[in-house]
Amino acid sequence: MTWLAETRTSYDTVAEDYAAFTRAALADQPYLLAALGLFAAQIGDGPVADIGCGPGHVTARLRELGVDAHGVDLSPGMIEVARRSHPGTRFEVGSMTDPPPVASLAGILAWQSLIHLPDEVVPAVLAHFRRALRPGGRLHLLFHAGTGTRLKTEGYGGHPMRVRIHRRTPERMSGWLREAGFTVEAQLTLNPETPAPQAILFACRNE
Repeated sequence: MTWLAETRTSYDTVAEDYAAFTRAALADQPYLLAALGLFAAQIGDGPVADIGCGPGHVTARLRELGVDAHGVDLSPGMIEVARRSHPGTRFEVGSMTDPPPVASLAGILAWQSLIHLPDEVVPAVLAHFRRALRPGGRLHLLFHAGTGTRLKTEGYGGHPMRVRIHRRTPERMSGWLREAGFTVEAQLTLNPETPAPQAILFACRNE
């Protein structure tokens, strides 16, 4: 899949600068911090995968909240940075497009990682998420809200990139989730009056 290879290469290229850009980003995001806290409170016992973890700052925050979290990312460069920055946390290279172990997780967090998936791939990935979760397991998504796709050719630090960023409405993503076997429990739109709104969804795997 060309888009997958391009995404991996792009994030390998910008890994160090992206890590620097995001290192303190959560501190200025009270709604995201609150959402993470709510997700952590819902989990209870059991492992959680941060899918598309990047440099690992969100994974680390989950662990500070008492969650048994580990990170997974397509980019070996990102995983190298994450392991160096958070040496006590497990990080591994992997793709959300690969079939996961069955019912192995209490929760999955995917923040801004589904945005690079073409529409035709999203339903299969959500089915993978359901397969990986225990019955009643929790899924927490953050993504760019809206419609349309743009090609990003320059990234953090001015490095070349080639990734497509897909915006989706919460209603469309919720429909995919229901078809995959999830119950959507809550949604929140962040910065709805700006050119770059984001959406949060909380969902639960059906029995």
